[in-house]
Amino acid sequence: MNILFVLTSHDELGNTGKKTGFWIEEFASPYYALIDNGATITVATPKGGKAPIDPTSDTEDAQTPATIRFKSDPATQEIIDNTVMLSTINESDYEAVFYPGGHGPLWDLANDETSIKLIESFNAAQKPIGFVCHAPAALKSVKNADGTPLVQGKKVTGFSNTEEEAVQLTNVVPFLVEDMLKENGGIYSKGDDWAVHVLQDGNLITGQNPASSELVAETLLKVIKPLRNA
Repeated sequence: MNILFVLTSHDELGNTGKKTGFWIEEFASPYYALIDNGATITVATPKGGKAPIDPTSDTEDAQTPATIRFKSDPATQEIIDNTVMLSTINESDYEAVFYPGGHGPLWDLANDETSIKLIESFNAAQKPIGFVCHAPAALKSVKNADGTPLVQGKKVTGFSNTEEEAVQLTNVVPFLVEDMLKENGGIYSKGDDWAVHVLQDGNLITGQNPASSELVAETLLKVIKPLRNA
C-alpha cells in the first residue's frame, strides 16, 4: 500500500515576519495511522529537501500522542528533512495521496502546477485524494476532465472562516479556504470550531481542522482497502 503525502515548501506567514509551514499534528497523526496499518509512505514537497514545520504547531498546547511520537522518531524526522521533489512523482506509483495542512499550502500548493496536475491525475484514476485543514487550498485550481472545478457539486470541508478569525489571520492569508471552496461550487459544511468534522464524497476526503486529521486517514484507509481487494 503505497501512499503519497504532499507537504508545503512555504515558510513565510505573509508579511508578518513570522514563519509558517506544515502543521505537525496533521502530518503525524495520519502518517502513523497509515503506517501502523501497513502503508509505505513517500513524502514530497514542491522544492524537495527539508519541509518547514509551522512553529505554532510545535508549542506545548498543540501536542498530541502523534506529535510526541514524531518528536521521538528520528527516522521520520529524517524523512521530513529530505522530502522528495514533487516534480519527480508519478501518480501510477501510488494508491492514494494525502495533503496535510498548515498555512503554507495557501501560498505554494494552491498555485503549484505540478501539484494541480498530480491531483487531477489521481482523480482521473479514481484514487482516493485526502486533504485536511488548510490543505484543501491545493484544490483551488484543480479541474475535472471537463474543465469544471474538482470540488464543484461535492461535499467538502476545510479550515473555516470562524477558525481563521479565531487565530487572527483572516487579513494575513491570501484567501480563505471556506470562501474558495464555496466559490468553486463546493457544497461546504463545517462542524463546531476545532471539533472533528470529516466529509467523503466519492474519492474526495476532506477534514476541517487539526482535530480531524486522524479521521481523514482512517477514512482514506476505508476507501483504499476495497480498491485493493477488487
